[in-house]
Amino acid sequence: MRTGLILGTCVVGAVLLASTLATAQKKGGKAVTLSVTSSKFTHQQEIPALYTCQGKDLSPPLAWSGLPAGTKSLALIVDDPDAPDPRAPRMTWVHWVLYNLPPTATGLPEAVAPGALPAGTRQGKNDWKRTGYGGPCPPIGRHRYFHKVFALDVVLPDLNEPTKAQLEEAMKGHIIASGQQIGTYQKKK
Repeated sequence: MRTGLILGTCVVGAVLLASTLATAQKKGGKAVTLSVTSSKFTHQQEIPALYTCQGKDLSPPLAWSGLPAGTKSLALIVDDPDAPDPRAPRMTWVHWVLYNLPPTATGLPEAVAPGALPAGTRQGKNDWKRTGYGGPCPPIGRHRYFHKVFALDVVLPDLNEPTKAQLEEAMKGHIIASGQQIGTYQKKK
């Protein structure tokens, strides 16, 4: 069963990547990789406790650049593919879902409130069944947290607080670039 779930997670990721590449090639271009960064943690390094359940559970500041011409909107997904145990992952836990960020947005500030999101941004549901950011809170071991940004060639319709899976389905065929910043976290004793 565990192997099937891991394989399923890998297949979904591969399908989304293939969709990104196919869309870029269909439009006559090369797949573009966006730069995604945080001023509070570097790629593959630990996320400060302030942004976790052991701190204030604030959303970290994020920045992105390198949007290709034709970008009409952006989407952001933050997830943890190591849940519940990185030695035997069974699912990907979703921490944050945003879409229809305007292409003029170059990032999000620390602790961004729903009313302070860029104009037009819509929220989806995380795996706590609510909108907004939910920080790392791994039950065991060191987990990886993928902060993924997608450039889309459309503004999506109102998806009524979609789950990650529903947003990914709506993005199929419309991703023209993507990038990610990975942070890690393990609970302190």
